[in-house]
Amino acid sequence: MTSTKPAGPDPAPRPKRRSFSPEYKLRIVAEYDAAPKNEKGAVLRRERLYHSHVKEWRAARDAGALEKLVDKRTSPARPKKSVAEAENEKLRRQVERLEKELARNKAALEVMGKASALLEMISEGAD
Repeated sequence: MTSTKPAGPDPAPRPKRRSFSPEYKLRIVAEYDAAPKNEKGAVLRRERLYHSHVKEWRAARDAGALEKLVDKRTSPARPKKSVAEAENEKLRRQVERLEKELARNKAALEVMGKASALLEMISEGAD
């Protein structure tokens, strides 16, 4: 019979994704470009990078977009919102939700009022 419980902690914890600063990227691209043809691979092996890294970083550098070299999904340099900005955004979403709810409730009340008036007319006509 096999057990469904793990035997213990995971022996190989999941590796963390590396992140690179724009300065590092520019330095590596410059070093790679300056290296003789037969030493470019050594630069990549030493830094544990792929040619695709250098290719992507060089394209961003050539486009003049230093800020594009920062991975916005994982970068710790992403600016945090202030407490007031976060609260304002939360309140704006709440106001939008409540306005939609109010419009829906007004429409329902209008329909109920018309139905009530119609029923009163029918009941008066039957008398």
